[in-house]
Amino acid sequence: MKLRKIINRVLEWGLVFLMSVLVLDVLWQVASRYIMNSPSSYTDELAGYLLIWVGLFGAAYVAGKREHLAIDLLLQRSSKERKFKLEMIISVIVILFAITVMVIGGSWLVYTRFYLSVKSAALGLPLGVVYLVLPISGLLITYFDIDNMYNMVKANREN
Repeated sequence: MKLRKIINRVLEWGLVFLMSVLVLDVLWQVASRYIMNSPSSYTDELAGYLLIWVGLFGAAYVAGKREHLAIDLLLQRSSKERKFKLEMIISVIVILFAITVMVIGGSWLVYTRFYLSVKSAALGLPLGVVYLVLPISGLLITYFDIDNMYNMVKANREN
């Protein structure tokens, strides 16, 4: 099985798990607040952190599937050669963004949160753990776009 397929499968099941926990967390939050009239102190914070993880891992997942939101009017109206060049330029820009902002910036954020021992208010969870999703998803997006570029070059050579 190809590495990309393994990563996609792990992301799929991880996202299903995270979404399930998020739904259960929000249901418990609503039930404890309105039915039992005793709101849970940790559910709001956990829902926010789960939403961050679902959003960023979801972005990496759709980048790997090449189903991310894009305005592709220019690509649709371009010749095959120009379309290839534009897709390569777009991939390079995405890789640069993922590496500089998500991997480097995210790693710095994680490092400083661990170094300063910053913990979340309700859960007491180290915030470095919460922000680990940034460099991980940045690395995944980088891997997917490098693999996409490799496959585009390979397909372009064959044609």
